[in-house]
Amino acid sequence: MKIIIISIPWNHEIVKCLFSAAGIGSVNVSRETFDRCCRCLDNCVLLCYNNIRKPIEFLCKSGENMDQYARTELLFGKAAMQKLHESRVAVFGIGGVGGYAVEALARSGVGTLDLIDDDRVCLTNLNRQILATRKTVGQYKVDVAEARIHEIDPAICVHTYRCFYMPDTAEQFDFTQYDYIIDAIDTVTGKLEIIRRAKALGVPVISSMGAGNKLDPTAFRVTDIYKTKVCPLAKVMRHELRRLGIKELKVVYSEELPIRPVEDSEVSCREHCICPPGTARSCTVRRDIPGSNAFVPSVVGLIAAGEVIRDLTAAER
Repeated sequence: MKIIIISIPWNHEIVKCLFSAAGIGSVNVSRETFDRCCRCLDNCVLLCYNNIRKPIEFLCKSGENMDQYARTELLFGKAAMQKLHESRVAVFGIGGVGGYAVEALARSGVGTLDLIDDDRVCLTNLNRQILATRKTVGQYKVDVAEARIHEIDPAICVHTYRCFYMPDTAEQFDFTQYDYIIDAIDTVTGKLEIIRRAKALGVPVISSMGAGNKLDPTAFRVTDIYKTKVCPLAKVMRHELRRLGIKELKVVYSEELPIRPVEDSEVSCREHCICPPGTARSCTVRRDIPGSNAFVPSVVGLIAAGEVIRDLTAAER
């Protein structure tokens, strides 16, 4: 069954005709009748309404190729879209980078998403993280992400883990279930463990390098870790991956020189931590607190998701 979204006013003539045809009211449909109704018709399912002045949404059954992924299918084709619907992708870290990666994966039709992050939304996340709003401050990011994904497509299967991925928590994850992995965490030890396990099992993985203290979103590129330069995190990762005998790794990185954050105790999270109660790793225990913005980490996440989508569908395109 294909799904198409139609938005029309609640008292539109089409609505009145549908109610009349279904025998649930006359052409002059009262708002009370409208409020109570949630009935499947032969060609339409009444889903919801906002109020008398705003549109309602209908999920309409249609044999036409007009579902929510139709525009994506124009680029990728039917076989590739089917591949995405059948794929399972894990995203480790759903902050500034990972949150946008999840957004793109969901809007592209990936059928199953595993989200791993133990952090709660903090007020300081509002400057860059797609999951962060005044309303979501204090909530677990994985819970916010799951709700958002299901608002995009209720059919997507979402597995959430309130977990800080490290070697001591790695055993609870079976990487063989994943068709692709995105590493969007900040901790070198955790990144190395994700990559080591993925490589050992032959699971494709892409890793984000440093996105903090940067201002140029156009400087990011995709390459192998051993071809990177300038990025301090990439330098550390190159050294550690050589030690582990890992010969290649797809990464998103920038050659922009990191900017030194302004040292101002008046705005420092270290001096004035506002992390939500129960936060495991508050600003006061972090070695460094990088500067950030809305337009750099988002680009990294979208680039990573684009690589995943193109890799998953390469054989079908």
